[in-house]
Amino acid sequence: MCKVAIVILNWNGAEMMHRYLPSVIQCSQREDVEVIVADNASTDDSIALLQREFSSIRIIRLDKNYGFADGYNRALKQVDAEYYLLLNSDVEIRQEGWLSPMIDYMDNHQQVAACQPKLLKLYSAPHRGGDGGGLFEYAGASGGFIDKYGYPYCRGRVFDTIEDDNGQYDDITSVMWTTGAAMMVRANIYWEAGGLDARFFAHMEEIDLCWRMRIMGYKLVCIPQSTAYHLGGATLNQGNPRKTFLNFRNNLLMLYKNLPNHQLTQVFRIRTLLDWVAALQFLIKGDPQNMKAIFKAHKEFKHMKPQYATIRQQIQAHRTTSALLSETSDFSLLWQYYVRGRKTYKALHLINNI
Repeated sequence: MCKVAIVILNWNGAEMMHRYLPSVIQCSQREDVEVIVADNASTDDSIALLQREFSSIRIIRLDKNYGFADGYNRALKQVDAEYYLLLNSDVEIRQEGWLSPMIDYMDNHQQVAACQPKLLKLYSAPHRGGDGGGLFEYAGASGGFIDKYGYPYCRGRVFDTIEDDNGQYDDITSVMWTTGAAMMVRANIYWEAGGLDARFFAHMEEIDLCWRMRIMGYKLVCIPQSTAYHLGGATLNQGNPRKTFLNFRNNLLMLYKNLPNHQLTQVFRIRTLLDWVAALQFLIKGDPQNMKAIFKAHKEFKHMKPQYATIRQQIQAHRTTSALLSETSDFSLLWQYYVRGRKTYKALHLINNI
């Protein structure tokens, strides 16, 4: 068993690995760390590239594209480590020893199930003197939360408002979810919580996993003393109807699985109304494909919901008293953002009890 297995899930990402994998290897050199690429049956030259340029890297070859969720589940079953570090292929590391702050914190805080580094935006073109740092990255920034209706936001990113990193979120803090782009998680708790939900395929699966771990009484934290740079949008860009469908469907599934009984009916009533408003906005903008994606997401959710009834009961049976205190923020993010004009985490924190 190694201490940390950095597992990069790849699908047709030869260019990404050629560009960013050297930085991961260079900055993660420890005797107790192994770097692994799990390949989701790529059809490009990913395997040839790895064998040619990264011959020391272990390759786990999957027989087809299982998506992010099941791809990781199948790969991690073949990995023996104390901590898994799920790392996207479009992540660059510039900080030698970047793993140490996260490893040390996890070693000294046994109730912490998972952590993440500070996630900054990596620009494909030179920016700010060629440094991609200085702007938080959408997918995780400095730790994630969700509001009472399931809308995710981060320290450093609320909806499309992304802040510059001026050190305002450099404190180690408890969060509701850690980014799937760079998540260090205890292997035993990953499996105790059931792993990523394979039926999600991609999007929202890390928030769902983190919520389940929170329900079980574990904590999650952001360790800003570690930093990673994420390109983002490498698989599906914002505005892609497939991405819209997965985000809406999986968010509904996540809410159904994890919300406590006393919140379920009210949240779903209001959330359904909000989703119809979102669909109408797409129509007004002349984007019928994304409007249809929302309707398709609700239809698929209703079809899948009976399959999750037993799973929901099992998750709720694990609910602890501590989990009830701080799972979601007790406000509507849409209301605070669009009506009250609170567009940063610090502005929201004035009313945030997490």
